[in-house]
Amino acid sequence: MNPPAVAEPAEEPLRVVEFAPTDALLREDVKILGALVGEILAEQRGPEFLAAVERLRRAAIRRRERNAPVAELAEALSGIELDRAGDLVRAFATYFQAVNLAERVHRIRRRRDYERSGAAAQPGGLRDVIGKLAAEGVGRDEIAALLGRLRIEPVFTAHPTEAVRRALLEKERQIVACLIDDIDRGRTPYERRADRERIRVALTASWQTAESPPVKPSVADEFEHVGFYLSEVLYRVLPVFYELFEDALREHYPEAPGVAGVLGFGTWVGGDMDGNPNVGADTVAATLAGQRALVLGKYRAEVAALGELLSQSQARVGVDEAVLARIEDYRYLLPNAAAALRPRHADMPYRNLLSLVGARLQATAEDHVAGYPDAAAFLADVRLIEDSLARHQGAHAGGFAVRRLRRRVECFGFHLASLDLRQDSATHDAALAELLGDPEWDSRTPEARASRLHALLDGSAPAPGPGNGRARPTLEVFRAVARLRPRYGPRAFGPYIVSMSRSAADALAVLALARIAGCADGDGRVPLDVAPLFETVDDLDAAPDTLRALFADPVYRRHLAARGERQVVMLGYSDSAKDGGMLASRWALQRTQIALTKLAAESGVRIAFFHGRGGSISRGGGKTERAVIAAPRGSVDGYLRLTEQGEVIHRKYGIRAIALRNLEQATGAVLRATLRPRPPEPREAGWRAIAGELARDSRARYRALVHEDRDFPAYFRAATPIDVIERLRIGSRPSKRAGDGDVSSLRAIPWVFAWSQNRSGLTGWYGVGTALERALQRHGRDALAEMARDWPFFGTLVDDLEMLLAKSEPGIFERYSLLAGELHERFHPGIAAEFERTRAAVLAIKGNDELLAGDYRLRQSIRLRNPYVDPISLLQVDLLRRWREAGRPDDALLQALVATVNGISAGIQNTG
Repeated sequence: MNPPAVAEPAEEPLRVVEFAPTDALLREDVKILGALVGEILAEQRGPEFLAAVERLRRAAIRRRERNAPVAELAEALSGIELDRAGDLVRAFATYFQAVNLAERVHRIRRRRDYERSGAAAQPGGLRDVIGKLAAEGVGRDEIAALLGRLRIEPVFTAHPTEAVRRALLEKERQIVACLIDDIDRGRTPYERRADRERIRVALTASWQTAESPPVKPSVADEFEHVGFYLSEVLYRVLPVFYELFEDALREHYPEAPGVAGVLGFGTWVGGDMDGNPNVGADTVAATLAGQRALVLGKYRAEVAALGELLSQSQARVGVDEAVLARIEDYRYLLPNAAAALRPRHADMPYRNLLSLVGARLQATAEDHVAGYPDAAAFLADVRLIEDSLARHQGAHAGGFAVRRLRRRVECFGFHLASLDLRQDSATHDAALAELLGDPEWDSRTPEARASRLHALLDGSAPAPGPGNGRARPTLEVFRAVARLRPRYGPRAFGPYIVSMSRSAADALAVLALARIAGCADGDGRVPLDVAPLFETVDDLDAAPDTLRALFADPVYRRHLAARGERQVVMLGYSDSAKDGGMLASRWALQRTQIALTKLAAESGVRIAFFHGRGGSISRGGGKTERAVIAAPRGSVDGYLRLTEQGEVIHRKYGIRAIALRNLEQATGAVLRATLRPRPPEPREAGWRAIAGELARDSRARYRALVHEDRDFPAYFRAATPIDVIERLRIGSRPSKRAGDGDVSSLRAIPWVFAWSQNRSGLTGWYGVGTALERALQRHGRDALAEMARDWPFFGTLVDDLEMLLAKSEPGIFERYSLLAGELHERFHPGIAAEFERTRAAVLAIKGNDELLAGDYRLRQSIRLRNPYVDPISLLQVDLLRRWREAGRPDDALLQALVATVNGISAGIQNTG
């Protein structure tokens, strides 16, 4: 097999990526890892293969430096044998996998530099934020009042956007561990050589491991994936977060109360039924059981370690009588475990009690009668030991370690993470139509449905039958909640989310179905928060009316009273952006939060916003702290609940130090947005009017292309690798909802995934250029520049647009567009013109000549990856053409295409 031929000038030095002096060690890490990858490629595929890879890389760099057409590079990659194509993709992907890991470790290095400096706190961290709040006059009582209700809840979803399998993620962790060990170059030469060999093993094993599993993942596989981050990363990080938080508080508020209950975690794995026939009552039960087993295993290991640590003898130090009494209680409760206590440890009460606590945890895991009835009983034992140590000079003899366990038990309980439930309102309507014997149910007015549901809820109408047809799966879920909630505790279940909520009747339907299934207490109260999810732009606009009707409904208001007068409202970023484009979506979300925050104040109900954000910018992704600061005044109110999806979970929570940093930044942003939000801005009324114009114009342009042009679905399917993405084995649920195959029936994730693969990023910027161009003509450049500078909502939007544009590659996208044949001439010129309009408008507003002029790190990161991503993209174009011409067979061509999808995803660090 001959390597791809590409002409290379004999003497043409390539411009090297420049690193700032503070990034010298990052440069070293990139160089070391790059050299290792080269050695592995030569070993696994031969020196000629490595030379071919290097020629392509240099050709890709030259092409970008000259801003030349991609034709020459594309020609060099055309018609390559399949096995060689797959190897080339893996080679380039392995290179920027190394760059990704080096950059993540460098983030940790920069954090350490801040901490060592002792001068300034790292921006966005808790020490930085609390120090600034104190300087701005926030008093002890003010911050203490917030701590009582402060809550940060990342929610890990099962959405299929992670294109890297678990086995490869484990290899990444091994490489990261070696890089961190030598993060400051403190290792000896021998240790460094050993680290290098460990990295070589991990990289080589990754090369020899297939990127995708042979079968589509099950819900159980998704649980294993998310469970890893919860039990292996966040379990470890949680007490460290609290220690940092309390240290920062004491620095400025010595008398501030302790911090508890700030962090919580949620998951959708096993509970997200919306459009997934694989999820139901059985997966709800299996997920809760799996999470319980995970966390009990972590507790048993930690209790055993504490038993080794707490070897205090009564002859040397005092011990609370309560500890001794508990030991005696457990001798009767756990006679076999008590008999196994070693006589030589008889004078070590903490060790003995912890041995018995471990036995009781084991009994809990085995559902033995001697097990703990709930997490509160286990927590009581931990506190017993902690209090005794504190009273008997044990603060520095194990108290710290016991306190860490107590923090974990307070957060994770016996449930590990709250399981959210989600279902489409149409499924509820179908169930009710059957139960009520009313086939026209879903076509009745919301008022008529609400009236009938009232009768069911207040008992004035006879209860329907048990439901044995379409209603049965829905009722079984509520029966599972009723059965499992006493076992796992009240925090085991998060909100019940109603997708496609459009009226008050959609929320009442949940209460009615729960009551029919027996999921209610003796007073008929349903023990779940009902969270309407507003997804499209029109539904977001109608949300205030929907909530106003709910709050005025006496039946629902009684439910709210039982739930502490708190209403969870989920905001859908993904479908609203697919519906109307990113700008219209962002403005609809902002406008809805403003209106609902006002409604909450008028109604005496606290609205807790749950942000359904995706990984990409067009689906609400981006920096969490910036999004929090840009939220409307009063909408945060000490609470942040947001989804974390797919590759974002790995990027944010795959490394402990980075997970800690992300939790700090999110918490710090909530503190600032709640305690010292932006003061009222008299200019904002005018800015909102301009934002409304922008949303209107951009939505019209976007919908004219995406939803109203009858030929666009065909162009979309030809100019993107959506047909490959639909065949990927990266999620347990279908890529489509029910529908006729048009864009509206496609889920938002594969929609965005497809446009990110072809390097266009169309879902984020299309329509925005037209809107910004018109706004610049109407209002002038200075007006929009002022908005970007002084209004966080608009400034964040423009920054996100700039990043999207910088990551897009119009020349490569054109190669994909050519796959559409005649439709290329019909659609590509308009899309290319809109890209240039958007780019010109962003540069005008920013007052810059090039994108990312003020973001050196991101500019460098993109430049490091492009020479590796570009060849994979062009290979994908060629393979797509060949695969489609062959009839889209499930063969080696498809496997090579899957490799390109994974490679591009890793290179641009984004899927959906």
